[in-house]
Amino acid sequence: MAEEEIKKAEKAPEAEKVANATDAAEAPKATKKTKKGKRVVTSGQMHIQATFNNTIISFSDKSGGVLSSSSAGANGFRGSKKGTAYAAQIAAEKAADIAKKDYGMNSVDVYVKGIGLGRDSAIRAVSTVGMKIDSITDMTPIAHGGVRPKGERKP
Repeated sequence: MAEEEIKKAEKAPEAEKVANATDAAEAPKATKKTKKGKRVVTSGQMHIQATFNNTIISFSDKSGGVLSSSSAGANGFRGSKKGTAYAAQIAAEKAADIAKKDYGMNSVDVYVKGIGLGRDSAIRAVSTVGMKIDSITDMTPIAHGGVRPKGERKP
């Protein structure tokens, strides 16, 4: 038994050397990270979701990646005040200001969804910030009565 322990003790350092050599070969070399420049998106999309309880504004690039967003609730309005036109105006101004300063956005296609009070005031607020509105599209879903109901069960 003592002989077996001595043999294991002699083999252990060799196994560690092999393990260390493979770890060193697999270790990735440190690469210097370069700083990315600011992304410039001159034209994009503005999405307005206007409900009776809140208004959510988001600015995105042409492929749909969100650049900035804001809502009436995020701007300090609480309760029934979140659904007002004034709250939507403030939210639209804040989101548009971020999109314009950080990304250089100056023209947008507007997509409106919902029937809340903030629909029109949000669009007007964006034009006052200095962005050009290329088009306005209403994407509000329209109920159509649903699909055909399943027939009655036969006995």
